[in-house]
Amino acid sequence: MCDVVKKSVSPSPAKTFIGIDVGSVSTNLVALNDSKEILAAVYLRTGGNPIKAVQKGIALLRERICGEVDVRGVGATGSARYLTAVVAGADLIKNEITSHAVAAAHVVPEVRTVIEIGGQDSKLILLNDGMVTDFAMNTVCAAGTGSFLDHQSARLSIPVEEFGGLALRAKNGVQIAGRCSVFAESDMIHKQQMGYPVEEIVLGLCRALVRNYLNNLAKGRKLLPPVVFQGGVAANAGMKRAFEEALGFEITVPEHHDVMGAIGVALLTMEQMNSNSKSKFRGFSLSEFDYSTSSFFCSGCSNNCEVVRIKVGKKTLACWGGRCGKWELDFEFDSSRIPRG
Repeated sequence: MCDVVKKSVSPSPAKTFIGIDVGSVSTNLVALNDSKEILAAVYLRTGGNPIKAVQKGIALLRERICGEVDVRGVGATGSARYLTAVVAGADLIKNEITSHAVAAAHVVPEVRTVIEIGGQDSKLILLNDGMVTDFAMNTVCAAGTGSFLDHQSARLSIPVEEFGGLALRAKNGVQIAGRCSVFAESDMIHKQQMGYPVEEIVLGLCRALVRNYLNNLAKGRKLLPPVVFQGGVAANAGMKRAFEEALGFEITVPEHHDVMGAIGVALLTMEQMNSNSKSKFRGFSLSEFDYSTSSFFCSGCSNNCEVVRIKVGKKTLACWGGRCGKWELDFEFDSSRIPRG
């Protein structure tokens, strides 16, 4: 079935570039045509199993693309990008900072600041003339990530999807400590017991997350407009309001804010692959493969490296994780030839 994200359909197989962004919370995929238009997009939960998530995502992507496509390149990003590259047969691996920056600059060419908040981490990226000049990441404190709002929404018995609407109805918002998720919950409970309306508490939670983000990631950095806000949390209109109040200017939330990492790595793959390049993509049938992973400790030296191995059935596709690279053998997939970034 064709998805509403579709932009255009070609009567002949469209030259297509796929971007895959696999994180701890979500797995995102996009298919772009050679005019950089989105043919289809997929956002789903990783669920602790990145291989299954990639397989399911590829199957859904195929369902949502109208017509036949000629896949000319596949890019992988996210915390599970190396595993994803083996599973899908990626032509390019890039880090999340580069991928998100490229996607933001594609939507807003003059962008100077990128705010990205996902389920388990958050990022701040500063750009000048389309080039990354500085960045910061928060992968430790939950109070600065989407999981903070998820946890508090469960405590309030309100779906997190309704937070944005509630926050927009608030007049003033309450002050809630945001430097620690434990203290924030205690403070929120106290405000409930004092009888504050739920919408005022929700706006207070959004502001607390924004303060935590700015305190931990900005740290003296000057955030200049235009600002692009992306990641799953950008769907929350209350967060957009809280950031605009804190920064003093309007911020942009892209239409496909939740799959920007995938868009960015797809664009980068498109730039790298020339007309004569043949993609390593394993095909949409990879959703039917029986992948498995295991690990072992190499005793070849005193480093005692833990090496990860991925297989299809009994066939080893790749190994990685050793410091010396001796286990990155040239199987069907040669991970050593993929550009790293």
